[in-house]
Amino acid sequence: MNKISYFLLISIFLITACKSTRLVNPGDSVEEAYQKGITNFEEGNYSDAAEIFETVTRIGRGSEYAQQAQYYLAESYFNQKRYILAESEYLRFITFYPRDPKREEVDFKKAISIYEQSPRYRLDQTATRRAIDEFQLFNSRYPNSEYVTQSADKINELREKLARKYFESAQFYSRTDQYKAATIYYDLVIDRYPESKWAETALIKQIETYNDYAFNSVLSKQIERYELAISNYEKYIQLFPQGNGRGEAESLRDQAEQGIKDAKDEISERQAENQSN
Repeated sequence: MNKISYFLLISIFLITACKSTRLVNPGDSVEEAYQKGITNFEEGNYSDAAEIFETVTRIGRGSEYAQQAQYYLAESYFNQKRYILAESEYLRFITFYPRDPKREEVDFKKAISIYEQSPRYRLDQTATRRAIDEFQLFNSRYPNSEYVTQSADKINELREKLARKYFESAQFYSRTDQYKAATIYYDLVIDRYPESKWAETALIKQIETYNDYAFNSVLSKQIERYELAISNYEKYIQLFPQGNGRGEAESLRDQAEQGIKDAKDEISERQAENQSN
């Protein structure tokens, strides 16, 4: 470590120490420090409250004040929308105090903290999947909780986001004539998220993609790919018998059937030409 970095580190430590001293006096008892934290928390000074509660968790380790301070430390970060830190402190509370009466609320708030880390659909969805897992675990553990409905709504919302991500990926591959990749991603929407608002459209697009795939294939592959279009039309009828896109699906089916007829006619013509030669 060079001298500049060393003095910078010392300066940061001294500034933090001075602020901590202003918030909690050296002679304060654990109870007094805790009450200062509560006062700041109730006044909405969550940054100062978090610092005080963190101090209480250290100096009052093993006491009831430390237990309550751990809860309010997580709550302070949560109210500041610092969700990564909130998740970490809720998890610490669960680890240290698994039988606390606030455990149900803390489990839910931890799941919400992960939910809030879920980015827009175009980005990596690791946090989205983690949040779904947390909400599902919560609903399994607390089936009668007042938070169950809210938790279920969050699961549906996050699943819609994952479905959209797959759908938009399929659309991209379809636009760039990468038909095989497009069909894989449409399948993911349909198979994994059949209840989502993207599923019906994905299935129609799947039929359309197989038609395009067949039309742009060599003659020997056309029939089997048109047949896949028809197979997906049949799946559409099973899943969405009253679907808004039924007319479009039927038109695509007709296109596939015509494609099969045209391909068979061309194969017959070529076979006849070969025999005459």
